[in-house]
Amino acid sequence: MNNRRAVFLDHPSLDLGDLDLGELHNSFSELQLFTDTTPQNVLERVQGAQVVISNKIVLNAETLAACPELELILVSATGTNNVDLEAARAHGITVSNCQGYGTPSVAQHTIMLLLNLATRLQDYQRDVAVGKWQQAKQFCLLDHPIIELQGKTLGLLGHGELGSAVARLAEAFGMRVVLGAIPGRPARADRVPLDELLAQVDALTLHCPLNEHTRDFIGARELALLKPGAFIVNTARGGLINEQALADALRSGHLGGAATDVLSVEPPVHGNPLLAGDIPRLIVTPHSAWGSREARQRIVGQLVENAQGFFNGAPLRVVS
Repeated sequence: MNNRRAVFLDHPSLDLGDLDLGELHNSFSELQLFTDTTPQNVLERVQGAQVVISNKIVLNAETLAACPELELILVSATGTNNVDLEAARAHGITVSNCQGYGTPSVAQHTIMLLLNLATRLQDYQRDVAVGKWQQAKQFCLLDHPIIELQGKTLGLLGHGELGSAVARLAEAFGMRVVLGAIPGRPARADRVPLDELLAQVDALTLHCPLNEHTRDFIGARELALLKPGAFIVNTARGGLINEQALADALRSGHLGGAATDVLSVEPPVHGNPLLAGDIPRLIVTPHSAWGSREARQRIVGQLVENAQGFFNGAPLRVVS
């Protein structure tokens, strides 16, 4: 146990009561778990702590300046936009994040969404719920065209750890995988230019970060370049696809279906174009792709590793 006090500002964002936090508790002389931290009480909870763990609670420059004892910020996620990294550097505070913890969970979620679109699962479930199968004149109901993934072409935008995992699963279903070029990155011989990629794929999945080059980079023009009946799946970041353009493309019937686990603003407290009730062949899941118990336990393990590495003079996964 290290002689440092730690606070976890948004503990339920990670633990639903199903995780083993023993090693995390043992990493500090004291670990205080908070179920809900508001902007108004961030400072009082951080003051006096040497280590702060946060998923989405904002740690701004004002807070960091008022906490001279703070040495280490552990982000229980990959994204660090909730931490003022420049201020952390100025005050000598190390910031470490978690990486690669959700690859199996997000990859299987991506394929699950693609399979749902190909098999029209939602439509058939709805038909059974309203009694259409019960009223059918034959043993089966085949009102919605079912598509096999075998032999189809999948376009991948983003071929890091997660994209590679999706590619392996897609290939197991007999799909041909083609890698696309991402805006803002150097051209590569093994990456197909975006317009060329869109025109040839039967399905497109996104696994790239959101930045100034990729925000809304799939818009109305790009969606129109996709084959009629193509699928698009986004388990990366909201804002990569222009949401109004996607809603319009689905309403027009140009796309065969779309699925997203992410929206541009989360939670969507002020609504979102993709939450309208009249959009056909759309699946929206609530940013849950990463959230398997196994993935969340890996985060706990990485928090422990990051803390112990820092205490031993060899910080891990340092972003600032």
